[in-house]
Amino acid sequence: MPAEKISLNNAKQDKLFYFVANVVVYREEDKRCIILKRGKDEKAHPSKYAVPGGKLEWNNLDINKPTRINGEILDYEDAVEELLKREVMEEAGIEIHRDIKYINSVAFIRPDGIPVTLVKFAAKYKSGEVKIEEGAFEDHAWVNEEEVKNYDCIKGIQEEIAKTIKLYN
Repeated sequence: MPAEKISLNNAKQDKLFYFVANVVVYREEDKRCIILKRGKDEKAHPSKYAVPGGKLEWNNLDINKPTRINGEILDYEDAVEELLKREVMEEAGIEIHRDIKYINSVAFIRPDGIPVTLVKFAAKYKSGEVKIEEGAFEDHAWVNEEEVKNYDCIKGIQEEIAKTIKLYN
């Protein structure tokens, strides 16, 4: 019988991680990627430049609306793609194409002790004017692999931007 609700009752404490996905958004017309300056009150990397992304949350997995029932398993296909699409719109006010490319991953422990698995992707800009999420971000810039060096970025962002530009050229 499939699960009736999402629960941590049977989860192993040492197996729990936040799942986070980020995306480097590449704009073809000028070969630049968007970076966003995180708010000063963020738990991880306050006031640093980053790329859009966010956590997969339980409310993203409606127990009554799986995309597929796989035996007793409830599947949610394209969960990462939908997460990235939603987060880019919320954080930057722009749309991305659904065809995403894998860049890399990193596991880390936040200052509050929460372990995180972060998977990083690249996607092409589709449309929209940038409108950063009020309260969460303070600024933005479209940068190439040289210009990004002038910004105080989270470690790894410069390399991910260079890799994304190379992927699409």
